Amino acid sequence: MKTFCVIPAFNEAKNITTVIKEAKAVVDRVVVVDDGSTDATYNLAKAQGVVCLKHIINRGQGASLRTGTEYCLAEAAEIIIHFDADGQYLSRDINRIIKPIKTGEAEVVYGSRFLPLPDENEGEAGNKTQMPFLKRYLLMPLAGAVNRIFFKINLTDPQSGFRALAASAARRINWRQDRMAHCSEIMFSVKKNNLRVKEVPVQVIYRNFGQSFFGGLKILKDFFIAMIIN
Repeated sequence: MKTFCVIPAFNEAKNITTVIKEAKAVVDRVVVVDDGSTDATYNLAKAQGVVCLKHIINRGQGASLRTGTEYCLAEAAEIIIHFDADGQYLSRDINRIIKPIKTGEAEVVYGSRFLPLPDENEGEAGNKTQMPFLKRYLLMPLAGAVNRIFFKINLTDPQSGFRALAASAARRINWRQDRMAHCSEIMFSVKKNNLRVKEVPVQVIYRNFGQSFFGGLKILKDFFIAMIIN
């Protein structure tokens, strides 16, 4: 199946070359969406020979993913992966996240930081993801509670940004949030459309704590506004 990987990027000159090289090894096409970067992100991505789309101004990750997803659908992609540019996701997990779509088991697959990672020699090993304390014990439980109570979404990872979509599913879901609240809005749209969902374990490497407690609350507020509009 023709697999495209969408990588939204904003000022990721430090990481973008490595991320692209690793993703190129496991997908058919990499699509970088430069979100108004002021550094060399766009030129470095172009130098890797991948598709590079560009926002003139910084619009947010949600907007970049929408731009990239629309391009993939126009180019007849069969599976679309959403993958971060900062190096926190590992390309070796891509094959795991697309497998349920290839086998017809699911239409949407989320990577979960909280499911046990497989260990070739010892069966199931614990997930080695080192999540910042406040994010693990405050923001994630809060997001999970909101998803379960208000939207009947029950996933082990309530804010997964590493996902794979069958093209048929990507055409049916919609999100309006340009910034970080897009993550929950996508989950809500998937639920609303009764798409078949599966979670698979992925490892996330945290190089910095990019989201404060109040930033997390803003995401939840934006998500509620989006649901009211919908």
